[in-house]
Amino acid sequence: MAQPGFPEILSLGDQGYGDELLRGALVTLEISTCAYLIGICIGLAGAMGKLGNIRSVRAFLGLYTTIVRASPDLIIILLLYYAGTGLLNSMLAARGYTSVHISGFAAAVAVLAFMYGAYSTEVLRAAIQAIPIGQIEAAKAVGMSPWLRFRRIVVPAMLPLAIPGMANLWLNVTKDSSLIAVVGYTELLLATRQAAGNTKLYFLFFFSASLIYLAITLVSNQAFKRIEAHYRRGMPKLG
Repeated sequence: MAQPGFPEILSLGDQGYGDELLRGALVTLEISTCAYLIGICIGLAGAMGKLGNIRSVRAFLGLYTTIVRASPDLIIILLLYYAGTGLLNSMLAARGYTSVHISGFAAAVAVLAFMYGAYSTEVLRAAIQAIPIGQIEAAKAVGMSPWLRFRRIVVPAMLPLAIPGMANLWLNVTKDSSLIAVVGYTELLLATRQAAGNTKLYFLFFFSASLIYLAITLVSNQAFKRIEAHYRRGMPKLG
């Protein structure tokens, strides 16, 4: 049976690979979104820890962010996925438990969240430090508790400063999710490689995948522009 030509090869259904690419793009967005949100939580806790008064916590977080930012992302993914799973099963076996199988999706989210938690830590720390100290001192002067200061003063003042950096991290995590293909979990890049390998139409499929990544980027840029405009309302415009 002859191989369908363009554009049928990109159509949905049995004749084309369009559904595989769209399914891979959906998985990419799912992995990226989960990892990004968890990474923000890690980053927020890390930023507060690095700005705190506990020296051991600051030292640990400094080591964490330095190692992650200094190491290639692919090495971290392979190390955490293979060595981390092996270490966990060895610890379980030592205690008499059976080994566990970690799903590719959970492993992908955990690895990317670990990486982007370090990046988020530095972005959020810089944003918090950029808040005028007078606002914090005024909140202390009126008797606000630490949690109330954080919720009513720190977060609203930090967000307009942090959003541009967090937008860059989101775009980076959507691209770095493609590195998960090396551990065999099917997302957009692996689906593209499989389709290209089956049809030998490498340029067509990789170009199509690049357009999907571009579409994600353009939509994300518009979304973050709206978010930034919302949180900068009432503030003087830059430039």
